[in-house]
Amino acid sequence: MNEWNRTDLADFLDRKEIGLLYFYTPLCGTCQVASRMLQIVEELVEVETGKMNLNFYPDMAKNFAVESVPCLLIIRNGEVQEAIYAFHSVPFLLDKIKSYLG
Repeated sequence: MNEWNRTDLADFLDRKEIGLLYFYTPLCGTCQVASRMLQIVEELVEVETGKMNLNFYPDMAKNFAVESVPCLLIIRNGEVQEAIYAFHSVPFLLDKIKSYLG
């Protein structure tokens, strides 16, 4: 999963594609587990995915209404379709993501 900056995010949103935006903080233990789950998901589903360290982009929390980390945003056509905070399992994430890829 590539680390995105503001330009990468803006480019992705401008393309109006389906993709995933993952917000995390490095010292969050739950984020580390969620990151590993997303690495597996990335190998199983072809979808553009980026991650952003919320410590460097606190304004993004407000812009995207991020309530806590880890947070996975499913984005389609430049708009957030769903925010996932509970990463239950890899199969759970796959089902959620595939429902948007349909």
